[in-house]
Amino acid sequence: MTDSGEDAAYRAGFACLVGRPNAGKSTLTNALVGQKVAITSSKPQTTRHTIRGISTTADSQLILIDTPGLHRPRTLLGERLNDLVREALLDVDVVGFCLPADQRVGPGDQFIAAELAELRRVKRKPVVALATKSDLVSRERLLTHLVAIDALGEWDAIVPCSATRGDQVDEVRTVLVGLLPLSPPLYPSEARTDEPDDVMIAELVREAALEGVRDELPHSLAVVVEEIVPREVPEGHAPMLDVRVSVFVERDSQKAIVIGRGGARLRDVGSTARAAIEELLGSKVYLDLHVKVAKDWQRDPKALSRLGF
Repeated sequence: MTDSGEDAAYRAGFACLVGRPNAGKSTLTNALVGQKVAITSSKPQTTRHTIRGISTTADSQLILIDTPGLHRPRTLLGERLNDLVREALLDVDVVGFCLPADQRVGPGDQFIAAELAELRRVKRKPVVALATKSDLVSRERLLTHLVAIDALGEWDAIVPCSATRGDQVDEVRTVLVGLLPLSPPLYPSEARTDEPDDVMIAELVREAALEGVRDELPHSLAVVVEEIVPREVPEGHAPMLDVRVSVFVERDSQKAIVIGRGGARLRDVGSTARAAIEELLGSKVYLDLHVKVAKDWQRDPKALSRLGF
């Protein structure tokens, strides 16, 4: 079998990973793809866009859509993120429902399970339950969690896994691929994501900015890449890109937190993000970060549209 997909048994299609915030969706997406395509953080609602990661083998191509966490929204942003997830669910071939093993099945999971039950009934979408973060609990606790998942609904399969340790990641892939349609590859075999560079850069800056901030701040952070332009450098010097990025918060007090005393925190954010951006672009980068206030942007329809939501 070659990458051309000429084999009649080749499978290719889209799988959407859903779950409540901080269920391990992005980490599992990266593990399945084999490289970082989605940002990760311990903060809820880290993912704000549907990120596509592409995993190609000799007999299949699995296109993963990592989604924001489904939740009961308290802002217009939350409503739009939920709408984003529901739209993604309608367009995929199989759904992976992530339920972290280190947290008991609760109302948030029941809320999502009810939506997925309706999706199975109306659209006949297969749903696989994934007990993520299995490395964080004992065998007995994992078994209890699997029983609770089984009681939560009807699933095409239940698979425990740990993306950070690599446990059962191949099994997750095998199960998801087995539910994809017969199809030739949909992307070139070398592709790992179809996200444009500016989206990936904005996500990398936001990931760096999320580290070590207070719980209320992550929801108020938005990042926009204003421009990416080649810098004029003397002949014989390595090429360099100027990348100008705006980081938006909702209040002046939050701006002070992001910048830090004497600008120390913003410098750390810039240093961390720049290294990741240079790896992404394969070029030296001058990263120009500016922190701006967009008052209550999560609740402002015009501001949300300006910021890409």
